[in-house]
Amino acid sequence: MYAIVDIAGKQFKVEKDKFYYTPLLEGKDGDKVEFDQVLLVDNSGKVQVGTPLVKGSKVSGKILEHVKGDKVVVFKKKRRKGYKVRNGHRQDFTKVLIEDIK
Repeated sequence: MYAIVDIAGKQFKVEKDKFYYTPLLEGKDGDKVEFDQVLLVDNSGKVQVGTPLVKGSKVSGKILEHVKGDKVVVFKKKRRKGYKVRNGHRQDFTKVLIEDIK
């Protein structure tokens, strides 16, 4: 059984008892979260497609931790001008364990 869920503006294909890195969510470690924007549910071959959402479907999970992603280096250079700039960025993510798909 899996579902396609809209979490913070991004779509994820989620399955029960798996964890996913989502954009940063509010809440502390161990808090319960519910996602009610379910776009599609597949229950062992029986597919329900929402228009745009599946009515009565919810996905519940638990926040495991807040983490930072890998560093992305942004390097700018203009040749023959002596201009070089190096910046870095690390995106914040929330690790969510999917507990139930209803």
